[in-house]
Amino acid sequence: MAANTPDVDTFTRPYWDAAADGRLLLRRCRAAGCGRTHHYPREFCPHCWSEDGEWAEASGSARLYTWSVVHRNDLPPFGERVPYVAAVVDLPEGPRMMTEVVDCPERDLSVGMELRVTFRAEEDVTVPVFRPAGA
Repeated sequence: MAANTPDVDTFTRPYWDAAADGRLLLRRCRAAGCGRTHHYPREFCPHCWSEDGEWAEASGSARLYTWSVVHRNDLPPFGERVPYVAAVVDLPEGPRMMTEVVDCPERDLSVGMELRVTFRAEEDVTVPVFRPAGA
């Protein structure tokens, strides 16, 4: 695994395989009375602690909640990308997700703007990032 790339293990393998296929997966709790969706992938529901979860395909849409433009990052591979937009987006399925906004000048960013998932191939994994919905 390359430095500063996500660890892929047996549990998260479906998430990373789906990303490589251009699909964003989330975890949905199957416990009675919960049923909430969460992200990042983990083996238990952070809302009710149930271990009865399933993978669910996300719609791929999001709304920008907040962002920061990163002008300096000494960690590879991020230093080669500066400046970049580190962001938190709201997914319609419920979770907030940390990500990056691409293909959008800083001046065009706005809270609540509609985004669409896209995927970037890294050295060892493919990661979900978001771009303006109309792009």
